[in-house]
Amino acid sequence: MARGAELAGERRPCGSVVAYFTSAKFLLYLGHALSTWGDRMWHFAVSVFLVELYGNSLLLTAVYGLVVAGSVLLLGAIIGDWVDKNSRLKVAQTSLVVQNASVILCGVILMVIFMYKTQLLTLYHGWLLTVCYILVITIANIANLASTATAITIQRDWIVVVAGEDRSKLADMNATIRRIDQLTNILAPMAVGQIMTFGSPMIGCGFISGWNLMSMCVEYLLLWKVYQKTPTLALKSARVEESELKQLNVKKEGDVKPSEGVQLIVEKDVTGFEPQQEKEIGCAARMAEPFITFRDGWVAYYNQPVFLAGMGLAFLYMTVLGFDCITTGYAYTQGLSGSVLSLLMGASAVTGIMGTVAFTWLRRKCGLIRTGLISGVAQFACLVLCAISVFMPGSPMDLTVSPFADISARLFESEPLHTIASPEEVFPTGMPSLLNGSTTPANSDPEMSPEPVPLISVSLLFAGVIAARVGLWSFDLTVTQLLQENVVESERGIINGVQNSMNYLLDLLHFIMVILAPNPEAFGVLVLISVSFVAMGHIMYFRFAQKSLGKQLFVCCTPDPKEVADSSPPGNTSTV
Repeated sequence: MARGAELAGERRPCGSVVAYFTSAKFLLYLGHALSTWGDRMWHFAVSVFLVELYGNSLLLTAVYGLVVAGSVLLLGAIIGDWVDKNSRLKVAQTSLVVQNASVILCGVILMVIFMYKTQLLTLYHGWLLTVCYILVITIANIANLASTATAITIQRDWIVVVAGEDRSKLADMNATIRRIDQLTNILAPMAVGQIMTFGSPMIGCGFISGWNLMSMCVEYLLLWKVYQKTPTLALKSARVEESELKQLNVKKEGDVKPSEGVQLIVEKDVTGFEPQQEKEIGCAARMAEPFITFRDGWVAYYNQPVFLAGMGLAFLYMTVLGFDCITTGYAYTQGLSGSVLSLLMGASAVTGIMGTVAFTWLRRKCGLIRTGLISGVAQFACLVLCAISVFMPGSPMDLTVSPFADISARLFESEPLHTIASPEEVFPTGMPSLLNGSTTPANSDPEMSPEPVPLISVSLLFAGVIAARVGLWSFDLTVTQLLQENVVESERGIINGVQNSMNYLLDLLHFIMVILAPNPEAFGVLVLISVSFVAMGHIMYFRFAQKSLGKQLFVCCTPDPKEVADSSPPGNTSTV
């Protein structure tokens, strides 16, 4: 008997481990990791490919970014409405196949362009190559729209259903998803970058296409497994498919009364359109349907109780204080080397993961709404360092330099617009050296070495940016869970689609802001504007918290009774 008890004790941990690795939650994590890895590799590589194709010019990359942002801005509500009106499995599988097939097709087209670029330039006076560029950007944009649909349905809907009524489990799953995002943001570009460096852009295209083909098959299987293990995913409130009703009629035909059968048909007619009514719908009405959906989506978003919280999150996208191409380019002008920047990005990922850990701990101790307040204060306090850095030694800010000087100079210069600028023209005051982290003058003279640029300003800037990631990601998770908990199931898609549109709108505005003031001397002004928008975003969230909690906002850091009840074990009501 003792031996049997020992064997049972050994089997229990093994059984729990196997149960975890076969659970719907873990399979959802695995599918998200594969999807995110492919996305990050593609988003990093496509920008590099477009630069390589257009002679080291950023024109195609800028056009691609503008098309992507504009498409999500205009179609976010329509994509969300499509997510709401279709079954969960159909939406997830369709968006998965469209996204990966688009990336594979783009990769194949890019490989052909890299192989036969010289021949394509001579055909039809180069117009065929231009058509290829347009085709690549269009298909890549379709891939991004499908990726948006996937993110809405998996991260905003499936995860809520898998977590069930347990809000603590939902918070842990949201945090884990964000940790996966943080890791793939760093590791995926590094991996594909090494392949492109030691191989070639064409090899990189082939690798990404092959990866997406294999990943699509695995992700498709994982989605099906999660769907099977979570029967509630098959249920969707306020959305009844005609095919589902037909199946229901067939199953219940033998054991329902005639009156009940008539009632069911009436519900079918009320839920969907009658065939006669469908025929009467004119062409104009069908053309107007997307615009009506767009309008209804934004109106529904405005009427949500968490509207101010969502707007607060969107305002955080209007910033240059992140590790994007803009801040990286500014760091190069200030003399930071590529190796230093890679270390800073790694530190940023670590603090981002710390933010996800802080979110789960604060939510248990203080409640969800107060967690957003604390995270907002922490982020803004860290960004104050960025504002201070603008006035420190080494800052290139010079308000006497017109922000439009660079634009006007390029518009009225006599050289052709397609001429590629030399490094001396791009960095007239000194070209950053990626090897030693110092700046070298444009006309280097051994006898006239420039004074090294003080690093106090740029050090404070990146210290603030990195430290603020803790509050940023904790705040992001807070608003994400507020949307998950407070938006009704039948509107999750369209509301989150509009939220994505708002995020892209503010992100687009920040790129326009940089285009209008591209000089390093004006970057300090952009930093101050960014900090101001972050402050406005958190003020909006504070107003939301004030409306939600009222006088209890600052009473004490204790979770709401409802949250405690949701997180307590079944049958245990002593904590409520």
